[in-house]
Amino acid sequence: MFTPKIPVNDQPTGQIIPLNTTPAAVDGHPHAPTDCYCHNQNHAPAASARPTVQFTPGALALLVGGGTAAVLVVGAVLVSMLLAVAITAGSLAIVALVVRSLMNGDAKRH
Repeated sequence: MFTPKIPVNDQPTGQIIPLNTTPAAVDGHPHAPTDCYCHNQNHAPAASARPTVQFTPGALALLVGGGTAAVLVVGAVLVSMLLAVAITAGSLAIVALVVRSLMNGDAKRH
């Protein structure tokens, strides 16, 4: 009751295959299919376990140049961020000293 019923479909060959048949009975061969042992086998050589990457001198120079440029750009960005933080901290320290001196000067006058 709970198993789906699949309808029998017409095959392109015109044969109607019932649901409970085996492929051997459909092909008309009473025996099970066997492996093909061809004598004329052209096998490609077995690939090595590790893939090999070969660099030409131009590609290697491009890789080194690109890596150097990336390191220089990242270094410049990091140094500029560090300088921005240092300048901001210095400016805040100077503003704090000025505000403190102004407050202390007002307190001494009264």
